[in-house]
Amino acid sequence: MSARDRVGSFCTRYGLRVPVLEAPMAGACPPGLAAAVAGAGGMGASGVVNDHPEKIADWVRSYRDLAGDAPLQLNLWIPDPPAPAAVDAQAAFLDSLGGTAAPAPGPGPEFTAQFDAVLRARPTAVSTIMGLLTPEQAAAARDAGIAWFATVTTLDEALAAERAGADVVVAQAMEAGGHRGTTDPAAGEDTSVGMFALLPWLADALRVPIVAAGAVTDGRSLAAALTLGATAVQVGTALLRTPEAGIDAGWAATLEGLAPEDTVTTRAYTGRLARGIPTDYVRAWARPDAPAPAPYPHQRHLVARYRAGERGGVDRVNHWAGQAAGRARTEPAGEVVAWMWREAQGLLP
Repeated sequence: MSARDRVGSFCTRYGLRVPVLEAPMAGACPPGLAAAVAGAGGMGASGVVNDHPEKIADWVRSYRDLAGDAPLQLNLWIPDPPAPAAVDAQAAFLDSLGGTAAPAPGPGPEFTAQFDAVLRARPTAVSTIMGLLTPEQAAAARDAGIAWFATVTTLDEALAAERAGADVVVAQAMEAGGHRGTTDPAAGEDTSVGMFALLPWLADALRVPIVAAGAVTDGRSLAAALTLGATAVQVGTALLRTPEAGIDAGWAATLEGLAPEDTVTTRAYTGRLARGIPTDYVRAWARPDAPAPAPYPHQRHLVARYRAGERGGVDRVNHWAGQAAGRARTEPAGEVVAWMWREAQGLLP
């Protein structure tokens, strides 16, 4: 099947006019950004890993007010196995950066409650990262008419997702900004596979459609991903400088002209490996005297407490960025999506 035929089939199946999905970036997907992507013919999204059920419902309500019944993806993190951890060394290091922690907050959102809230919201797709749905959860999504998009970083993960019933795999390459989607929390540093190697590897082995995620910021990279076997792309960093994203001004400013080699991977924000900008805070955790970040979610909870207290040298937000961040544009998100697809169509055979 040609790339154009694959795209046509995927778009028809999921109600799209263009094969562009917004990446579900937790904390950087306001309803207005998602609606702008959907208005251009793509699929809006939100990452709800940090959200209680009421917040999920409120976000979806706001999105529907703006976008009607346009396609929508909601993303959940599969919980890591419980890992009790002492965080004394990490807290002392944060203290040394000039911060003071706020009291520990109440319990965070529980995965089962989040999943049930997503089912009630009836998005086009529920996507997962860091693992797979259980057979019971996959059946519940299917019975609700919700597709399952599973994020993978290797062929083994992709085959496991296909066997588990995923309708689509999101192939996350090493170039992508934000968290690495490895099933094994410890494997992030060992799964650095680029898009040009990953996509053909998956396309030759899978029956389900593939969505490419990582370093897609213009029509050239979109067309390349489709030529290599993808049926659509998922873009996040490419949208961060759009006015609808509304991210922290300091974060947005550091994206301008950022060279591919100037992003780094770090566990400093959450304990899970992720790609971002080497801020002073991130560089501090790479010093020889720094302890290893605590496992997820302990590092994330600890960092949140220092942000809520006297932050000192703790970044106000996670400065995520993919390797193509320097090519992100500042036009409205809908214009960026439409431009990418126009340019790509002129390059596809």
